Amino acid sequence: MIENINQAVLIIIIANVLVSMKGFNDYSFLDTYKFQVSKILSGEKLRAITSGFLHVDWMHLGFNMYALYLFGNIVASILGIPDFLIIYFGSLLAGSLFTLYYHKKEPYYSSVGASGAVSGIIYASILLYPEMELYLFFIPIPIPGYIFGVGYLLYSIYGMKKQLGNVGHAAHLGGAMGGFIFTLLLNPMVFSNNKMLVIILAIPIILLLLFGDKLKSI
Repeated sequence: MIENINQAVLIIIIANVLVSMKGFNDYSFLDTYKFQVSKILSGEKLRAITSGFLHVDWMHLGFNMYALYLFGNIVASILGIPDFLIIYFGSLLAGSLFTLYYHKKEPYYSSVGASGAVSGIIYASILLYPEMELYLFFIPIPIPGYIFGVGYLLYSIYGMKKQLGNVGHAAHLGGAMGGFIFTLLLNPMVFSNNKMLVIILAIPIILLLLFGDKLKSI
């Protein structure tokens, strides 16, 4: 398994593990670098990036890193390391910015995790490899990647509205939007080769941008 992993993906996974382990054992470190609305708005903008390398526990870390391993290799092998890094960090920042926008009136809202970046990588891999099929949990039949992508976004929208669990659903959404946009910018042939897939994946994003402000009032 390790011998088949792209070097850039491996380095990012190692960085996440080391930084998260430091946060597990040192709450002041976690508190200094986590995402927090009031701190970022007061000028500590670096938190929008550093929070993406922190996790609350091993399960949170393991789930994100396993997803990065599965989908990151697809993106890095098709686009190359520079474009993979642009999508990863662009999606991480997009997830943080959307979270900041959505929770701007909640000064004490905080979060950690690579979910925004990983969401962007998942969306990018679906765009780049539309034939992808996924086996999820105990479902015995493969699910087309685009179905997973749309379902993932719809679940995140629902979770953001209902504030389900200790999960940064807004970061998932922002990251997916970042992955979608950066992939099309870096590889515009994706649109030419599979217009219908791009349209299908764009629909929930467009709806969110148009009606996202109404989620809190529903």
